[in-house]
Formats: sequence, structure tokens, C-alpha cells
Amino acid sequence: MKLVKLIIGEFKNWLGFLIRGLPGISGDKIRVLMYKPFLRKGGKKISISQGCYLRDLKNISLGSNITIGIHAQIYASGTGKESITIGDRVNLNSNVMINADCEGTIEIGKNVLIGPNVVLRASNHQFKSKDLLIKEQGHQAGNIKIYDDVWIGANVVILPNVEIKKGAVIAAGAVVTKDVESYSVVGGVPARQIGKRE
Repeated sequence: MKLVKLIIGEFKNWLGFLIRGLPGISGDKIRVLMYKPFLRKGGKKISISQGCYLRDLKNISLGSNITIGIHAQIYASGTGKESITIGDRVNLNSNVMINADCEGTIEIGKNVLIGPNVVLRASNHQFKSKDLLIKEQGHQAGNIKIYDDVWIGANVVILPNVEIKKGAVIAAGAVVTKDVESYSVVGGVPARQIGKRE
């Protein structure tokens, strides 16, 4: 029985590897056909580019008219409390990582643009005790909420327990550690308000 489970697991891993690598429009369509039935929710007109990796599909909801760029990663694994919800008309550029592992939750509204190399991490390692290795201290679950009509520039990092309100702009390279007000423009490390949309 153990051997059978091992063989099935290996087959799934190889199949996933092959599907992720398929090029062109046909590869995109095959990925959507393979992943969509296992999503918590899957809307219409989803595009999943070559090299994308989605983990624990049952905890991921995708709206309609979503584009997921090349080599993006979406993780929602752990105890089953994890959740990622992405609204309609969202564009994820290349190498975006959306990580809600370890009981985190991430909610992205509608009409959101996320630039290349952006990282959203809903949970963090705990590290209070100096008598234990950090990797032995577990994680602190958190959440990230991004409202509608937000633009997140390239190489931004968004940390747990942050809300980015409607219409905000996050400048390239920012590290967001606290809430961002509606129609604010923020930048820097840590991110602070540098402007306001008129």
C-alpha cells in the first residue's frame, strides 16, 4: 500500500512538472483544463502561463479574466485553514509569489495589477526564543487584503496583517509593513506615503 501511494505521488509530481512546462497557447489551455476542476472556485477566461506552480488548489479561488504570468507561484497548503481568493480582471506578472501557507489568508480584489517579482507572504516564522532554532518555532498565521483597483509595482514585498485599500499605488521595491489608505501612493523600506492620487 505504501509503495502504491509512493508511485501515485511520483506520477502526480512528474505529470505536474510536464504540464507546467508546456509552451504556447495550447500549454496555457491544458494547464487551465487540468487545474480548474480542483480549484475551490474557477471563473471564466483564466490564463496560466508556462512554469506557473499552484499548490493546494482546493484552497484557491480564481475569478474571471485573470492572467497569471510566467513562473508565478501560488501556495495555499498546510492545515486546510489556508485561503487565497483572487477577484476578477487581475493581472499577475512574471515571478509573482502569493504565499498563504501555514494558515494564512490572502484576498485580492478586482482590477488589481501586480508587477514582476512581487511577494505576498501571509504568515511568518516565529523567532522569539533564542533557545530554539527558528525553524523549530513554527509560524504565526496572518492575512493580507488588497482592495479593488490597486497597482503594485515590481519587486514589492507585502508582509502579513496588511490591508491595501482601494485605488492605492505601491511603488517599485517597497516593503509594505502596515495598512495603506485608499488612493495613497506609497514607497520605500518600510513603505510610507509619498503621494496621493487626485
